[in-house]
Amino acid sequence: MQTKAKKFTIKEFNAQYPNDDACLAEVFKQRYGSLKSCPDCKKETNFYKVTGRKCYACQFCGYQLHPLADTIFHKSDTSLKSWFYAIFLFANSKNGVSGKELQRQLGVTYKTAWRMAKQIRLLFKHRGGKLAKTVEVDETYVGGKTKTGSRAKGTKRGRGAANKTVVFGMVERGGNIKATVTKNLKNKTIYPIIEENINKSSTIYTDELSIYWRLNDFGYKHGMVAHAEKQFVNGEIHTNTIEGFWSQLKRSIRGTYHSVSRKYLQHYVDEFSYRYNLRHADASSVFPSMLSEVARPVL
Repeated sequence: MQTKAKKFTIKEFNAQYPNDDACLAEVFKQRYGSLKSCPDCKKETNFYKVTGRKCYACQFCGYQLHPLADTIFHKSDTSLKSWFYAIFLFANSKNGVSGKELQRQLGVTYKTAWRMAKQIRLLFKHRGGKLAKTVEVDETYVGGKTKTGSRAKGTKRGRGAANKTVVFGMVERGGNIKATVTKNLKNKTIYPIIEENINKSSTIYTDELSIYWRLNDFGYKHGMVAHAEKQFVNGEIHTNTIEGFWSQLKRSIRGTYHSVSRKYLQHYVDEFSYRYNLRHADASSVFPSMLSEVARPVL
């Protein structure tokens, strides 16, 4: 009998991060944990928390380190405990967390909640290596609502639909996904993305869209299915994996956020790609994984 994956609970969260100082100590550890000597006096030292300030100082010369500088917390007046709780909510959600939900949970203004959510999504940017082996490649279209907020009768869906944003995706079977918001589906736009993110030794499966016909010319093994002819699987050849990801992405956007602007769509795509790439991880490791990113400069 398979045991249910253990989550990092709210009780454990409050015990580990009871106040702002505990949260600051975590950011300091993530950013400077390997630092053994003072960058200024060069002595092997211990850094102590400066009372009343969000920084640490060398025990010998007083040189200060500011762990929050240039991170998602930079110049924020919101308590670190609230920031960490917001990250906890993102880590334990399958479908994302809206600004309104953060507003209710944290007791902050909507403007503050929206900015916090925007900053937290910066942690999701994928920086992994290239995809390999068998890779499914596909594109989808997000948005396309009319000015009145509803889809007009007869409005075209999918390829060629007006007011939609293209998202181009690549997923290694059994591995990670990478997805990018693009301005179009022209060869000069798509092929640099493919070459940057997929090893040349890989086999790529797509549908019959003409932009994929030159994959063999770029050194990839290529197989495709003809969706227009109602062919969705041809032996090992299919794009069902990435189409499943698109379905989850769109359901979550509609259900949690209702709509996402083109300007910020990449952040949401990164968020759901991050969750997908941690799908095999123990549920209790998602929050620590996100915390490992909090000290990364994003500004």
